[in-house]
Amino acid sequence: MEIPSKYEPHKVENRWYDYWMKNNFFHSTPDNRTPYTIVIPPPNVTGVLHMGHMLNNTIQDVLIRRARLMGKNACWVPGMDHASIATEAKVVAKLKAEGIAKSDLSREEFLKHAWDWTDEYGGVILDQLKKLGCSCDWNRTKFTMDDDMSASVTKVFVDLYKKGEIYRGHRMVNWDPEAQTTLSDEEVIYEEKQGLLYYLEYQLEGSEEKVTVATTRPETILGDTAICINPNDERFQHLKGKKAIVPICGRVIPIIEDEYVDIEFGTGCLKVTPAHDINDKSLGEKHNLETIDIFNDDATLNSFGLHYQGKDRFVVRKEIAKELKEKGFLVKTETHINKVGTSERTKAVIEPKLSDQWFLRMEDLAKPALDAVMTSKEVKLFPKKFENTYRHWMENIRDWNISRQLWWGQQIPAYYFGDGQEDFVVAENEDEALKLAQAKNPNIKKTDLRQDEDVLDTWFSSWLWPISVFGGILEPENEEIQYYYPTNDLVTGPDILFFWVARMIVAGYEYREERPFENVYFTGLVRDKQRRKMSKSLGNSPDALKLISDYGADGVRVGLLLSSAAGNDLMFDEDLCQQGKNFANKIWNGFRLLKGWEISDLPQPEASKLALDWYTSKFNETLVEIEDHFSKYRISDALMSIYKLVWDDYSSWLLELIKPAYQQPIDKTTFDAVIRLFEQNLKLLHPFMPFLTEEVWQHIAVRTPEEALVIAEWPKVSQSDKSLISEFDFAAEVISGIRTIRKEKNIPMKEALELSVLNQEKVASKWDAVICKLAKVSKVSYIDSPLEGALTFRVKSNEYFIPIAGNIDIDAEIAKIKEELKYTEGFLKSVQKKLSNERFVNNAPEQVVGIEKKKAADAEAKIETLKKSLANLD
Repeated sequence: MEIPSKYEPHKVENRWYDYWMKNNFFHSTPDNRTPYTIVIPPPNVTGVLHMGHMLNNTIQDVLIRRARLMGKNACWVPGMDHASIATEAKVVAKLKAEGIAKSDLSREEFLKHAWDWTDEYGGVILDQLKKLGCSCDWNRTKFTMDDDMSASVTKVFVDLYKKGEIYRGHRMVNWDPEAQTTLSDEEVIYEEKQGLLYYLEYQLEGSEEKVTVATTRPETILGDTAICINPNDERFQHLKGKKAIVPICGRVIPIIEDEYVDIEFGTGCLKVTPAHDINDKSLGEKHNLETIDIFNDDATLNSFGLHYQGKDRFVVRKEIAKELKEKGFLVKTETHINKVGTSERTKAVIEPKLSDQWFLRMEDLAKPALDAVMTSKEVKLFPKKFENTYRHWMENIRDWNISRQLWWGQQIPAYYFGDGQEDFVVAENEDEALKLAQAKNPNIKKTDLRQDEDVLDTWFSSWLWPISVFGGILEPENEEIQYYYPTNDLVTGPDILFFWVARMIVAGYEYREERPFENVYFTGLVRDKQRRKMSKSLGNSPDALKLISDYGADGVRVGLLLSSAAGNDLMFDEDLCQQGKNFANKIWNGFRLLKGWEISDLPQPEASKLALDWYTSKFNETLVEIEDHFSKYRISDALMSIYKLVWDDYSSWLLELIKPAYQQPIDKTTFDAVIRLFEQNLKLLHPFMPFLTEEVWQHIAVRTPEEALVIAEWPKVSQSDKSLISEFDFAAEVISGIRTIRKEKNIPMKEALELSVLNQEKVASKWDAVICKLAKVSKVSYIDSPLEGALTFRVKSNEYFIPIAGNIDIDAEIAKIKEELKYTEGFLKSVQKKLSNERFVNNAPEQVVGIEKKKAADAEAKIETLKKSLANLD
């Protein structure tokens, strides 16, 4: 096969992905190998590829491809989440654009539209992941609304209900007026916002006296059913047992006493609105107060809102404040910082609302999951710092509100009969429900059953994901769940540590009595160079597919993983994708160089043999380093080790060392050995750069599908010769010293130099051949005393001399050395002055003092070398 002059990703990527798919390399079935399993964090069916997905899935693909190379039965299960709130919002918006309201449709009609939308637009992200090179087992693709997945959710609901863990309760919930559904506490984001504190006067019944209350929500006075004072507050003893009149609506309400009231806050008098505040609700229950809900589901005011009926709560806030002021009820306003709960999904301000909902008791269920992370360490979190967050959540866990007032999702398997909602049964299907209902009332017919309208929280399906994708809920003993579960690694974002990760651990111990995964690796947020979170509104989030088009999938993968860490987050810089692309080109051009050499049965040069031995040791040393990084989930560090090995050690040193002279052939022994080492490099690179490496691998030799790189064998760690590596490092410093002199003195490479060594370190002379080749040295001599009339440099305690002959202008060189000597002596004086300052030496950190001492020692050595160079030239 002819090797193209340039590596062109767009011509390569689809071809190799199709080849991998055609040969079923990503597919896994249970066998006698050790399984390595990852389940993808299922992206929303509404989603498109963004930078967070790119990072997360690149890391998963690195792990799965490496496991495949290590001979494990690698299984990466892809899939999508039905995302109740997000998907229903998309479908409602689409229908609205077509002039159709959700309220005009039956549930069945709406769900048909939702499935049509899902079939047309959903799953785009999975095709985009293929462009990135993700090696998922696509035959296993699951959707949380698949029939078997929904059946699993229903079965778990029924089971937990029978165990007494699920119950129906009238509770104050977090209501999202935009999505018109409840949210769990974890789906509410609290933000500090500046608002106003309104001081309002309520007149006492049968008196001209008034009491003042402070509130941030004047619109809710229309739902007030009491004023509360602290019984210990001396200021208000005279108010005990009296009644007040609510402004505007004129409702007469009692003044009650409770120590809950903070004497120091506001006026010391508290308006009580049991329908719209969790604390007020508690007071209302304690004091048997009336509950008046003034809001519709969309947060407009209902008939209790009087002349404000139908208007939005925030519009009413402004208008009622104006009316209260005009009528003399509003005394004053003050600016006030308040924590406001907003919906994680829609960003709408949450409204506390009393509602009948379904809840899952979490306290007992959470205990095994807490122990698994904090005590037994059966589940390990990386980075470890997230253990504290996890512990805080799990120790303060509250019952989980699992019902949502939506149609898209798994419908709650509760069936009502009779007039109200007091009589119901919970069953996996209608036939089973009928049997249970008839056990309570033999006259019940199927037509009398009404299934609960609500659906389950999306997380109630995805918490079963590692079990349900292998059929482990419906068939707990099936071959797949027994083989693939527990999975190995989970890669996800810390923002869903509680929503998803913790709940999966809970479900794992409840339904399998073991962990769902061994390790959880939390990626950070992808931020821009200015450390800002990437978002559409800031316009700082690059188009993921355009990046792949511009830099190639491998370039983007490398760029993402090379992004510097900012805490746990990543600062993404598009220049790093260019660096990734340059790296791909470097590997490609190095391969073309190799393949361009003529091969002959010549004796192997000593320099080549030594170079190959050195690189083999260096490779093994780096492999140990890489394995250590992988064991600690330092994926970027593993890539950087490989990057340096390939760019510096292989390309810049090894290839130069074995390169034959111009238009001369290379010996076959060296060529075959370097190809073998290059193939080892490709194996290390493959998890990070799958397309480029497979392309090069297939160009090296004609390969059968069984010999493809994607299923090759990961290198095994062998012994490395530490002394060989340190000797090479020393020789490399000598070569760099000679190259520096050539550069400074403008001595061309074609001009051979002689080198004399005052050998204090007793460096092995076997490296002379390497030095001669790479520094264009014609002869290396070992001397006992300094050489007169020569340029000099040091490596450790060895001194090296290069006779100047006619190569340089001696007067100009003397002047240059004197100038450098003067500067270095001045620098030494400034460092010595600092070190003679007792306050500095006594108070500065030991490390800082050590750095200054090293500066002084380096300057002294340099001065000595410069003085000798000067003496040699005089």
